[in-house]
Amino acid sequence: MNRLPSGVFNTSYQQDAQLFRTPVQRISLAAFLVALIAFPFVGNAYVVSLAIIVGIYVIGAVGLNILTGFAGQISIGHGAFVGVGAYVSAILVAEAGVPFLIAMPLAGLVTACVGLGFGLPSLRVKGLYLAIATLSAQVILNYIMNNWSSVTKGTSGLPVDSPEILGFVFNNDFSYYFLVLAVAILALLFARNLQRTRIGRAMTAIRDNDLAAELIGINLFRYKLTAFFISSFYAGIAGSLWAHYVTLITPEHFTIVESINYLAAIIIGGIGSVLGAVLGAVFMVLLPEVLRLLSDSLSGIFPNVGLFFSAMKDVIFGLIIILFLIYEPRGLNHRWQMIKAYWKLWPFSY
Repeated sequence: MNRLPSGVFNTSYQQDAQLFRTPVQRISLAAFLVALIAFPFVGNAYVVSLAIIVGIYVIGAVGLNILTGFAGQISIGHGAFVGVGAYVSAILVAEAGVPFLIAMPLAGLVTACVGLGFGLPSLRVKGLYLAIATLSAQVILNYIMNNWSSVTKGTSGLPVDSPEILGFVFNNDFSYYFLVLAVAILALLFARNLQRTRIGRAMTAIRDNDLAAELIGINLFRYKLTAFFISSFYAGIAGSLWAHYVTLITPEHFTIVESINYLAAIIIGGIGSVLGAVLGAVFMVLLPEVLRLLSDSLSGIFPNVGLFFSAMKDVIFGLIIILFLIYEPRGLNHRWQMIKAYWKLWPFSY
């Protein structure tokens, strides 16, 4: 008697390693990419600018997720690493005349080397002690940005040119959106594939139990520093895109608050998941806008509600993180997986 298979079954290692295993997944991805490409044609300038910020934030959050989610190495200096990439890219383009297409990866490499230096303590300490060690990176780098005025221009700000590729200048939101979209897609594909490689699996083993990982032959020295290198490279790329988008950077853009925001993004989205980093970045960028729209809609009834939301913004962020840790510790990605599983089995979801 012939039986129809139900579910997704893999009959080879090649099938098991596929990113998108079913036609539905591939069609959904294609439709989503078409929607992303069409988005700036239908959205207004304000919405497109928000999408650009989301894209840059996604790149930075995915980089931190590689370090914290994949390898289990906490960092409270990610915002400063983004700043290093921003300043290096701006200086290479403005002072050295390096083309943007070369300056952006160079900024990522320089930031990755800086991240390697501050990642060395991870070989001897972990947990809270590593958090304090990476906090020193935030303090030191932010101090350099503020006080090395001959290079960074200090608090007065460093002007940055709009990026130019093959004679085309990305000097408006419409064109810059596609630049950020292309880089973000490449960053996401690399991170998603990294999970399936020998390096990604070694990082996961270190995250779960570094002593056991070392006993089975995983080189902690190599893979911990690799995680810091890749994470900092992502931060440098995000910083480069940010600098050339805002066209004026100051140390205030890369404070410890920014580092905490990146940590909050991967916690809210779901640590250890590429999709979680994306969802968390979207959440962190759009939450202030939602609060602003809410205060504007209530300002007619409560005139001082705008001041209240402005003063309580950090409190609201902290409360949201606490609520996620209590009620949804696996983040938005886990909730999304539960929703998909429910409808996949509906109406027999028991």
